[in-house]
Amino acid sequence: MDSVSSGSSLQLLAKLLRDTQDNDDKEEDEHVPHCSVSTMTPGSIGPVKKETTGTFQVKSENKKAIWDTEEVPEGSEFGDTWDPREQPEYQILFKQSVGTEDVFFGMSGKDPSTACCEDMVIKINLPETKYSDITLDIQDKVLDLRTPQKKLLLHLPYPVDSKNGKARFISEEETLEVTLRISRKFDFTNFV
Repeated sequence: MDSVSSGSSLQLLAKLLRDTQDNDDKEEDEHVPHCSVSTMTPGSIGPVKKETTGTFQVKSENKKAIWDTEEVPEGSEFGDTWDPREQPEYQILFKQSVGTEDVFFGMSGKDPSTACCEDMVIKINLPETKYSDITLDIQDKVLDLRTPQKKLLLHLPYPVDSKNGKARFISEEETLEVTLRISRKFDFTNFV
């Protein structure tokens, strides 16, 4: 009788285990949405992204324009790749006002870097050129110089005050020296 009862108890135990496993599977199915592993990608991580449509708003009044005038970088209208004139040699130097408090005590916090310079000096060598032959146009970020033999389109490293600049032609050295005030945003943080 022991062998019969132990065999039936094993069968009963196996049946109980199967029933509890089936109940657990049913509960999991109710709480967890079905998804297959093959549909999971790195793009599935995070919040659900909204799909965008192919419509966009055109800012330009001219619908045939490829880009808007605000998108064109300043100075690109001066560029001419077909101009045969050569580019003159030039040098960009930086100047800063330094007082005794800077030299001896270091009180103003200025350093020798270009971030603390107030002026930009551009020296352009123009051999065999007269002062009357020079055409100079200065924008906030571009210097455009033209002579009969030379042409220079220079994108400046810092924006400048194009209204208040100085230019002088040194005929002995055949050099044009242009001094421009650098205009930075937040100058009060650089010059206290």
